[in-house]
Amino acid sequence: MPRRPCSPARIVYAETVPYSHIGVKSSAAQRSLAQALDALGVEFKLPDGFAPEVLAEVDSVIAGHKLPAPDLTALPFITIDPPTSQDLDQAMHLERSGDGYVVHYAIADVPSFVPAGGPLDAETRRRGQTIYTPGQRIPLHPTPLSEGAASLFADDPRSAYVWEIHLAADGSQTSCSVRRATVRSVAKLGYAQAQEMHDAGNAPAAFAGTLALLAEIGTKRIALERARGGASLNVPAQEVEYVDGRYVLEFRPNLPIEDWNAQISLLTGMAAAQVMIEGKVGILRTMPVPDAESIAAFRLQTVAMGKPWGTEMAYGEYLRTLDTADPKHLALMHAAATLFRGAGYTPFNGTVPEQVIQAAVAAPYAHTTAPLRRLVDRFVLAICAALCAGEPAPAWAVEALDELPEIMAASNQLASKVDRAAIDTVEAALLRHQVGGEFDAVVLAGPKKNGHNSKSATARSSIQIAVPAVTAYCDGDLQPGTVVKVTLAAADIATRTLRFVPSAQAPGTSPENGTAPVQTDN
Repeated sequence: MPRRPCSPARIVYAETVPYSHIGVKSSAAQRSLAQALDALGVEFKLPDGFAPEVLAEVDSVIAGHKLPAPDLTALPFITIDPPTSQDLDQAMHLERSGDGYVVHYAIADVPSFVPAGGPLDAETRRRGQTIYTPGQRIPLHPTPLSEGAASLFADDPRSAYVWEIHLAADGSQTSCSVRRATVRSVAKLGYAQAQEMHDAGNAPAAFAGTLALLAEIGTKRIALERARGGASLNVPAQEVEYVDGRYVLEFRPNLPIEDWNAQISLLTGMAAAQVMIEGKVGILRTMPVPDAESIAAFRLQTVAMGKPWGTEMAYGEYLRTLDTADPKHLALMHAAATLFRGAGYTPFNGTVPEQVIQAAVAAPYAHTTAPLRRLVDRFVLAICAALCAGEPAPAWAVEALDELPEIMAASNQLASKVDRAAIDTVEAALLRHQVGGEFDAVVLAGPKKNGHNSKSATARSSIQIAVPAVTAYCDGDLQPGTVVKVTLAAADIATRTLRFVPSAQAPGTSPENGTAPVQTDN
């Protein structure tokens, strides 16, 4: 069976909130699903706990850890994360400065908890990042650190790398710096909770100003992103959650506050890139601009879908005109994912590379805001703080630069495979009792060939089911952007496979376009 299409990842990485729940109700299906999900750890060779020497080092470091002398606890920082999150990487405090703004963005001080060359350092390089499966997480760091001493919990003084970024009235950056300091968060907010407080105007006085300015600054930063040609794919993310003892699958749209919050993270990543470029040492998150052939092909698709992308409009601006409620627009968003390729990490020391741009951001950019969950951020933080202090970048960080791209590429690939396998498994569990059932679907792309270039293979098109939230392949050469009726022919939890076929006389299908009669696998 071919791999089913995956919803493209957002360029702006942000957690989301549920708007619908489709649960696996059968107890037998739940047992089969639990067994299949448990098997993912073995199949993908995911780490199982930490070695005793790693845990011993963590305990020792935590016991001897001292807070930095600069004291910023008078600033009422807040965190905004999914409500169940315990590994809190970022906290913010926003204030006005004349007709501009000051962004204080505190990032968990992971470098001070990871001795260079020690057992934990080695283990985090083996892992690369936190891996998530439904109902569990395989953390980059032991939980006493990632969900304890280093996490920016409310009401506890914490060590952090604090970015101070000054903005002009239009939200553009005028200066930036980062240093270690002691901070205190006054509130741990979930996205929906923060959005409700903002909309109702009833946030506590301690951080009401920060929530109000988050909307103001975020909106201005989005306008600047549009002006510089930045782009994001706002396709609802397909996610698996474990809710009240039951696995659910859902598409999640962003709340406005998530987009504003993501802009603060992007701002900080751009500031980090600027610091390292000026210091001529560091590691950037880069992505090339789409090649001419890919752009030409996408332009043809937009014409075919009745939503032409004119040459006078920037790519990112065009994507913002698309509406996921329109099937043709949704298909175009999935097609646009082909232009967001080639993202990687570019290290440098002494000479700034020619390619420094992350094309989707439309600016130099670096990963620096999630050190509890992503390895490379720890090194970026340490390098940026040293450069801002007028000191040489730490030798341990510089020495690791050349190996970080390979580590992160491998861990990103693993995380993507595990995530897709988990979603595939849950999809099969959700639908296994509906074999023979009929569904409405939007055709995203087509055709796909089972068996690659085999002439005898069945043509397959990628589709999206509305309820439950499933992306899959369907037999036949279907027209992208059309709404069709499909029938589920097979669903198997153990093999993580679904197979759809066009329903008889379904709209959008005909013998002429290859969708009738229905072909079946041997």
